[in-house]
Amino acid sequence: MPKILIIIIILGLVFLGTFWFYKNKNETQVLNIQRSQNLALKMKISSPNFSNNEFIPSEFTCEGKDINPELYIEDVPKEAKSLVLIVDDPDAPMGTWTHWTLWNISPDTKVIKSGEVPQGAVEGKTDFGRPGWGGPCPPKGNAHRYFFKLFALDILLDLKQGAERKDLEKAMEGHILDKAELIGLYQRK
Repeated sequence: MPKILIIIIILGLVFLGTFWFYKNKNETQVLNIQRSQNLALKMKISSPNFSNNEFIPSEFTCEGKDINPELYIEDVPKEAKSLVLIVDDPDAPMGTWTHWTLWNISPDTKVIKSGEVPQGAVEGKTDFGRPGWGGPCPPKGNAHRYFFKLFALDILLDLKQGAERKDLEKAMEGHILDKAELIGLYQRK
């Protein structure tokens, strides 16, 4: 009997040790990510065309002119060297769909005008297979959410026009000073 009891105790200790190790490892990784990002989250992005969590007018979609909406940018960190904008739809049937990527936006930019790209900014390839804005165009059914994610970076990015989102996100790693987000909704008629 004592040998079985010792084996059970040893197995229990091994299990608890393994559990503690992985629990601490995950917590440490989360803390390191939070420390490395250490975002103040003061920057803001908004639009005069729609409010946060409200419907995007059809003018900016595949059912309209398919041009980007006007966007306002506020409270960019003084240390920022550039801004990045990523617009995507996480509700797309085939997974998150990228509608627009734009980088090396001047940190002095206050407005991205409707249908325009700020001077000096670079557009990346979207899931439409080309650079430039591709407006909301979900299948008929439920409304989709469109996330306009603005990032302030401490560098200018050395990426060519037409670069893919994965390359953009890799280049941004470790350089994000702040982030802001605007969510628009759209449902096909």
